[in-house]
Amino acid sequence: MNPLTPPGVYAPQDDTELLAGALSDEPLPPGAEVLDVGTGTGALALEAARRGLRVTAVDVSRAAVWAARLNARLAGLPLRIRHGNLFDPVRGESFDLILANPPYVPAPAGDRGPRGPARAWDAGGDGRLVVDRICREAPALLRPGGVLLLVQSALSDPELTVGQLRASGLKAAVTRRRRIAFGPVLRGREGWLRQRGLLPATENKEELVVVRAELPV
Repeated sequence: MNPLTPPGVYAPQDDTELLAGALSDEPLPPGAEVLDVGTGTGALALEAARRGLRVTAVDVSRAAVWAARLNARLAGLPLRIRHGNLFDPVRGESFDLILANPPYVPAPAGDRGPRGPARAWDAGGDGRLVVDRICREAPALLRPGGVLLLVQSALSDPELTVGQLRASGLKAAVTRRRRIAFGPVLRGREGWLRQRGLLPATENKEELVVVRAELPV
């Protein structure tokens, strides 16, 4: 998973790899419809396309859209790539699988929302600025038997994600976990996270999780 990553575009990291592993577990038939929201370089969308799945990729960053189109061309794989905010470009459509690697890092409040590259990770004071919206809106885009795979940090309350998705009628659970060393973003706000009580004083690693939610047939 080594796509070209221009400046300002989120590079595939541990969360991408964790979500790719969850994707590989899904028994989707060739031609199934997949949506990858927040596609970045298109790494996950390309993994799905290699399985013969029909993939739509969306990102709010124009640089990411350009990168995903370039990487799809280099890989010789067909992707439908759209620029837009989360699900806005695919209203009225439905999918067998939705992949989501949204911003999920809690961030100190500012005068305005995240800008530039920080849009790929900063997600409000509780880290749920985008996760909550996915929980509200994704169920309506799933076909019966369809699955949402969402990766997030334990810092942004995955159990709340599971609860919200269950309240929408989906069968939801955390299916994958991985502990990783703090990256540059978390190291830069470690003191703030501990002060807020989001990061225990003795914790020196971040836990990433994948939440899997399925719409019953």
